[in-house]
Amino acid sequence: MKQESRWSVLTADTILSQADSEGLHSEIARRWAYVPGMMLMAIARTGDCYSKDAYIDFMKRHMDLFVQADGDIRGYRIEEYNLDQINQGKNLFALSARFHDSRYEKASHTLAAQLIGQPRTTDGGFWHKKVYPFQMWLDGLYMSSPFLAQYAITYNRPEWFDEVAHQLLLVERRTRDRKTGLLYHGWDEAKEQVWADPESGRSPHYWSRALGWYAMALVDSLEYFPVNHPKRGTIMGIFERLSRALGRYQEKESGLWFQVLDQGFREGNYLETSGSSMFIYALAKGVRLQYLEQPSRSIAERAYEGLVQRFVEVNDTGVHLHSICHGAGLSDDRNGSYEYYISEKVVSDAQIGVAPFILASLEMERLEDSRVGGSL
Repeated sequence: MKQESRWSVLTADTILSQADSEGLHSEIARRWAYVPGMMLMAIARTGDCYSKDAYIDFMKRHMDLFVQADGDIRGYRIEEYNLDQINQGKNLFALSARFHDSRYEKASHTLAAQLIGQPRTTDGGFWHKKVYPFQMWLDGLYMSSPFLAQYAITYNRPEWFDEVAHQLLLVERRTRDRKTGLLYHGWDEAKEQVWADPESGRSPHYWSRALGWYAMALVDSLEYFPVNHPKRGTIMGIFERLSRALGRYQEKESGLWFQVLDQGFREGNYLETSGSSMFIYALAKGVRLQYLEQPSRSIAERAYEGLVQRFVEVNDTGVHLHSICHGAGLSDDRNGSYEYYISEKVVSDAQIGVAPFILASLEMERLEDSRVGGSL
């Protein structure tokens, strides 16, 4: 298949086409945050894969809006202790390796310093944010763990692999339901939040995108782990176990996953594309890197086919993705109930869905290339 007809390239081109005359995208340029960071990473990875320097330049141009000449990050405050603010920093490693500019390294050290001081639960789990005391969310594992793992290998800080392993295994232990194999969105050690079960501290439902964040955290962190790390096999094992649970809750006809994973076609529930894209990405990459066994490949292939057929549209303005949950969280007015999750707005083209779709497409393309090339 030609590059120009691949969904990763078509979708990245759509995002680039939305930039102004200076090559800046208003949404990505607006602030340092986890969604713009993921979009820039998705575009840059596609650029690496298909040798498109314009994609790398696009990422650098937007990162340079925030990473100052002295390495400080505009709009970032370490005192927030917000795991979401780590995610955009994943782009710093590629920039530092390609351009050998010390300010990118300094910015990486600043973000690592946040994680050293990040508030923790009594057994060492990172709070999602300073303002969310004693709470671990699945989302936060994606924001911080792959960054820490890449930081560990880049700057020869092997002790950070122990930290990454601790975080990934701890949240799984605290949030996993033995019966379904699925992980609840959040856990409150203090058991004081309105959404927290008074016995376990867990939130009451399985939100697809939250579990998607965690699945991506596993595969992206494993990519950097030394083969001889004592927890590498355990992390791979819980990834395998999770992949089998996802297979059980894959909707048979479409191959996709629901907004509330275990509730099927209950009134108000719907097939949601950001979480589905994250699962496809994690499964496809896990197969490519030989972390996962069958049937993960066939699960990913069926899901990707359903996603493209049902929810991807192309017109004269480019690629469009539908059925994206605009956003969800846990707080006093976001109580984690079924009614809450299905009440959040369902939108098209939100970058929280489009970025995972690019990443999923790229991994499916690489998987297909490996099949054609006979390397897997």
